[in-house]
Amino acid sequence: MAATPPPQPAAPAMNSPHFIGIGGAGMSGIAKILAQRGARVAGSDAKESATARALRALGATVHIGHDAGHLAAGTDCVVVSSAIREDNPELAAARSRGIPVLHRSDALAAVMAGRRAIAVAGTHGKTTTTSMLAVALRALGLEPGYAIGGDLDTPGSNAENGSGPWFVAEADESDRSFHRYTPEVAVVLNAELDHHANYASLEEVYQSFEVFTGRIRPGGTLVVNADQEGTRELTARLRRAPRADLAVVTYGADPSADVRVVSVVPKGLSSEVTVAMAGRELTFGVSVPGRHYAHNAVAALAAGAAAGVPAAELAPALAAYTGVARRLQPKGEAAGVRVVDSYAHHPTEMTADLEAIRECAGEGRVLVVFQPHLFSRTRELGAEMGRALALADASVVLDIYPAREDPLPGVTSALITDAARGAGADVRPEPDRDAVPELVAGMAKPGDLVLTMGAGDVTDLGPRILERLAGDPGPAVP
Repeated sequence: MAATPPPQPAAPAMNSPHFIGIGGAGMSGIAKILAQRGARVAGSDAKESATARALRALGATVHIGHDAGHLAAGTDCVVVSSAIREDNPELAAARSRGIPVLHRSDALAAVMAGRRAIAVAGTHGKTTTTSMLAVALRALGLEPGYAIGGDLDTPGSNAENGSGPWFVAEADESDRSFHRYTPEVAVVLNAELDHHANYASLEEVYQSFEVFTGRIRPGGTLVVNADQEGTRELTARLRRAPRADLAVVTYGADPSADVRVVSVVPKGLSSEVTVAMAGRELTFGVSVPGRHYAHNAVAALAAGAAAGVPAAELAPALAAYTGVARRLQPKGEAAGVRVVDSYAHHPTEMTADLEAIRECAGEGRVLVVFQPHLFSRTRELGAEMGRALALADASVVLDIYPAREDPLPGVTSALITDAARGAGADVRPEPDRDAVPELVAGMAKPGDLVLTMGAGDVTDLGPRILERLAGDPGPAVP
């Protein structure tokens, strides 16, 4: 196993922090917690949002647009994510003024300092599993702090300072930022090659997760998936060089798993899960469909038990979780057509969500509106994305959502649509995002289920599709 890295240097004070990109899922959560602790929080974002308004309601100053003038006198640190470029005027101003600049992960590590941390990592399922555990602990009155990469219900519900000893955090591997954390309990859900701008090979992914698990505190616990190929390889590596001060708990359907999934019974948009652990069986409900979400709940159960929460109490408390934004989130129904939103953007996630939705659709068709996320991911995984779309009855594919990346020569959504057609899928490209509501409304019939899918702004199309299905063309789009 990789040697434990040296401790990170102490973070500067965060009494008057400025967040560049404060509306982002990860950034806004840290900003909220600091505001709850009494810090004078300020920041900027590219556009107005419900998240920005929620932060203002907590007393934060949120500017729209980026300008060096937004950096107030007295700012004691500037927090950035990996998406912020060096030419950002606020970042440039901070560097010229000698203001300490913190990466988001260093700020989160500082927020967790002094708490008993549970960090949830993996290529897929981090947000859901972190949310499930945080909600269950809260339902039991344990008042955890938490930071999640998505809202539980209302804008700004992605984080809470909490008054209890535990802090549950989503640990992001995409840029290796999870190497900053020193959890007492760590969860690894899966390990696959993704984030191709930062990982050149699966071997690099394994090495990165080895560093993460190497940072678990002495006497801590690693909860790891027994079913997935990548986590089995990771577990084998750890066992070849075991740490005497680390407990390893496996979960999954594998007969050897310490927390074994006995059954997952679909029940519409929910499921019932039975697990065997510590010589007894427990059955509990999960409020979202799909085996993958059921297994996320089992990971949360195993992590909570590792933290000392009785499994018999935690299992029913998991039923308090009612979903998180964009993780198979129902958006509504109109004209007999249901619309659900999915954050899936990797072929494994797409396949899992489509299989789950297929079970929910019954006799109706599954229609997908898919927006690829990142040029680098599409270049490497576009063909697999296209094959995943063959699980739908028909798909509309938008142009690539660039996020933080610049275009790559020859990388377009055609990589996906060509592969989808080769797999026998009914797929059509639609470069005009604003034409999608009319297009989908013309395709859909009563009983169908429409799935908006992707990590970009495709999520905004769900309400517009519902408006069009209901006969309302919606507001004019400039």
